Amino acid sequence: MNRTFDLLTVLGPTASGKTRLGVELGRKLNGEIISADSRQVYRGMDIGTGKDLEEYGEIPFHLIDIVEPGEEFSLFEFQRRCLEAIRQIRGRGRLPVLVGGTGLYLDAVLRRYRLAEVPVNPALRAELSSLPMEALIQRLLELKPNPHNTTDFRDREHLIRAIEIAAGEKQAAPADLPDFPPVTPLTFGIYWQRETLRKRIEIRLRQRLDQGLIEEVERLRDRGVSFRTLENYGLEYRFVAWFLQGRMDREELFRQLLQAICAFAKRQRTWFGRMERHGIPIHWLEGEKDPCAEALAVIEKNPPP
Repeated sequence: MNRTFDLLTVLGPTASGKTRLGVELGRKLNGEIISADSRQVYRGMDIGTGKDLEEYGEIPFHLIDIVEPGEEFSLFEFQRRCLEAIRQIRGRGRLPVLVGGTGLYLDAVLRRYRLAEVPVNPALRAELSSLPMEALIQRLLELKPNPHNTTDFRDREHLIRAIEIAAGEKQAAPADLPDFPPVTPLTFGIYWQRETLRKRIEIRLRQRLDQGLIEEVERLRDRGVSFRTLENYGLEYRFVAWFLQGRMDREELFRQLLQAICAFAKRQRTWFGRMERHGIPIHWLEGEKDPCAEALAVIEKNPPP
């Protein structure tokens, strides 16, 4: 692939080292980081989301700590804010570096999802309220045969909102759709052997518990964040919320959370493979070697303008 790029993307499963690589490349290429992580947007959710803000040093970052826990932050909101950050960074003569593991967020930018802001539709919600889950799923598939996020199928509230959005997007005027700046991305992914990645996940989970993960969730509770909201944020927040409610002991917390994070990493890899099948070229870098040097060797052949 011999072409220049104006957006650098670094992706990978959890615990792969993508933040460190993104910061290293940002430092060498006069870049600013844009986080593509669905939970790092929330203030006070630091240890559980792996913000690792100390790694950034002097490198500016965006879309971290921008909303309070419990506030809605949608894919639409991420896409709009990300595109605005890209414009601002370019306006300063710097390189946007998109870093994260939330495949849906990455996909929305790299594959240019046409998302519209859709308000609540009380009449539609009333119509849908009595339908069983199977009928709701069928309704969504009729509106959007290839939905971006099939996790909506597991939760009735999310499913109804997905139908609402799909119906609203069909009626959206061109002016309501995103104004994409011209983007020529260069995308890197960090690859680890499965057992090595599992070990990295295990080590990091022990570190997070030692650093105060449980106490972080207790502080969120003291701020009024409900157990239901915490459980909706998944992984660390869901399992620690269950632990604080007495549904498991410390040993079960570690064992079950480790298993859940490893399963999540597998789903991330599946999503990245799907991105490749949908036309997003990813240069895979070996995490056990020197991914920064590998990336720079590719960049030499594709220098940014």
